Amino acid sequence: MTRVAVVGGGISGLAAAHRLRTLLGPDTAITVLEQRDRLGGVLRTVDLAGAPFDVGAEAFLVRRPEMLDLLDELGLSSSLTHPTPATATIRAGGRTVRLPRGTLMGVPGRGAELDGVLSAAGLAAVAAEPSTPLKWEPGGDIALGGLLRERFGPEVVDRIADPLLGGVYAGRVDTLGLRATVPALAAALDAGASSVSDAATAGMRSGGQPGGTLAAGKRDEAAPPAGPVFGAVRGGYREVVAALVAASAATVRTATTVRALERRATGWRLVLGPVPDPEILDVDAVVLAVPAPALRRLLEPVVPAAAAAAARIDLASSAVVALAYRPSEVPAPPVTSGCLVAADEPLSVKGVTHASTKWAHLGEDGLIRLRASVGRFGEEANLQIDDGELVARVRADLAELDGIEAAPVASYVQRWGGGLPQYGVGHTGTVAALESAIAAEPGLAVAGSLLHGVGLPACVGTARAAAERVAAAVPTTR
Repeated sequence: MTRVAVVGGGISGLAAAHRLRTLLGPDTAITVLEQRDRLGGVLRTVDLAGAPFDVGAEAFLVRRPEMLDLLDELGLSSSLTHPTPATATIRAGGRTVRLPRGTLMGVPGRGAELDGVLSAAGLAAVAAEPSTPLKWEPGGDIALGGLLRERFGPEVVDRIADPLLGGVYAGRVDTLGLRATVPALAAALDAGASSVSDAATAGMRSGGQPGGTLAAGKRDEAAPPAGPVFGAVRGGYREVVAALVAASAATVRTATTVRALERRATGWRLVLGPVPDPEILDVDAVVLAVPAPALRRLLEPVVPAAAAAAARIDLASSAVVALAYRPSEVPAPPVTSGCLVAADEPLSVKGVTHASTKWAHLGEDGLIRLRASVGRFGEEANLQIDDGELVARVRADLAELDGIEAAPVASYVQRWGGGLPQYGVGHTGTVAALESAIAAEPGLAVAGSLLHGVGLPACVGTARAAAERVAAAVPTTR
């Protein structure tokens, strides 16, 4: 019997198991091994005041096909839902204004509408950028924040680009690499754009998105394309997790630590469980769908070059605070889809989603549901408080942003320790080195958000590619 192990029970691992079942047939033994006591990874649905509410990934980009195809394969297409027409705002300079038009993930294009967000000096810096000589080395990579500060000044970074990309990566734009996070901008610069403004304009025309990510479901509104941009699952992503487990027909083992990966004469050996009482699992192939630190640890003895590449990928921690209110206690219910918060604002939250306004099904019972995001890369100390204090800080910010001072009827705190990989300078080269080293190992593949995008479609894409790679290397049991 052909045996395949999938290490990691998040969306990438489960999607890989599902694809393996499709490729290898019903007689293959597929085992999913997850260290935590639950499946889903950064997908988590909880009951918030009687409604299923996602406190991890919120939305996915429907302009990429992978999640739509997966929902169709799982029979969940009827559960797909899209945001309402409500628009987003941004808190900058002590004011809450509409999210600026005419930017590529916060990078101003020609004619960007930035009034109300930038000061007079900031607007003048943006206006002067196209006439400032640009030095760009095609194929190069630099920190996006450094480039924007040099070209536009600090306000564009702190008030626009950082909030937008911080919502995707839980990171700071000063440490994120241009090529991996806004590839359309890099491509336009490589093609000879004479300014960053012109490159952003070209990127918007090409429909460029940051690595197919947008995990937080935020977008700038330069020229909204026809049709929905984002989607979600009406009953929460727990429906996707359950459907993947059922369709994969895999043996699922939670609360199981994979301590070591060893190469055999044919196939691979996994060492499971505690050191005093190890368990051996021999398989023909392995898909590793785990965060970068775990990937480095498992690969170091067998594929050191890949392990070294994984070691260069940092992780950010964050938290989501979900709250529900009675409408009678909120004098002015939110009418926007949410608010991003500039990095230089004196607030704890980096963004608030007015979930029951943004997603119609979350307000069908009349309750007002919100979710706030807290925490950026390098700011882990701000999360080292108990849940009660975290909720109190979010409530204080909601009073400032939305005028909501009532006590919530329900709340939930979800902490994501090391939840999102950081796409730093040179990330594309790091991933290329990792994948090149893995390519030399038959029956071994890697999937997950550390590779080609942190959004759900990108994760599913890496999962399918990993499954197809190992399926081609093992004896079929069809």
